[in-house]
Amino acid sequence: MKKIVKKHPLAIRWFHWVNFPVLTVMIWSGLLIYWANDIYRLGWGDKTLLKFFPQSVYDALHVPFHLSTGMAFHFFFMWFFFINGILYVLYTIFSGEWRYLLPEKSSFKEAWQVVLHDLHLRKTAPPQVKYNAAQRVAYSAIIVMGAGSIITGLAIYKPVQLHWLCALCGGYEFARIIHFALTIGYVLFFILHIVQVILAGWNNFQAMVTGFEVEQIVEVEEPVPVQPEPIAPIETTEP
Repeated sequence: MKKIVKKHPLAIRWFHWVNFPVLTVMIWSGLLIYWANDIYRLGWGDKTLLKFFPQSVYDALHVPFHLSTGMAFHFFFMWFFFINGILYVLYTIFSGEWRYLLPEKSSFKEAWQVVLHDLHLRKTAPPQVKYNAAQRVAYSAIIVMGAGSIITGLAIYKPVQLHWLCALCGGYEFARIIHFALTIGYVLFFILHIVQVILAGWNNFQAMVTGFEVEQIVEVEEPVPVQPEPIAPIETTEP
């Protein structure tokens, strides 16, 4: 038998599916902006061991010479990213969904156990309610990363008008480094998240689309009670 179990409310699904394409556009447009000043590398002095994006990547994605296009898309979709994130946080607070999302004291330890289970190095996964420990840590980290992207993005966008915010971020250059590092974090999260969805199967993906999961119920037949045979009365003879 199968049972339908409600999992994700409509608001959570809405925020999720709005954020996915918006963040994709933000990363793509950010790459267009970054190409105009491609300064980050691994190395020392004049020696470069690795550039984050070689010229072949820009040529393949048709990135070069689209700075104005990247800025237009980035600053426009920034507002959708910001508003969607604010509404999501407010909803989780007032609806009580934060109870399922915020990590608990044991979440970081159990998150490592979840990773070992996914790598087939551990037989049993730690117990979970709505989200497992790894999901709690990851989803809470994404909220913090989103706030960091907004703050550093505004500091880069208006370093003169918001000089106080730029100073809190450690200056323009450091704010740009943090903004760039957070973008790399989003890309890594995207990759891991998609892999996890594939491993979890269709039922997990369906829950984020329809809001419910289908659980398989295994019926266990109860044993038929055995009636004890009646005990014949013992005949006694009086002396």
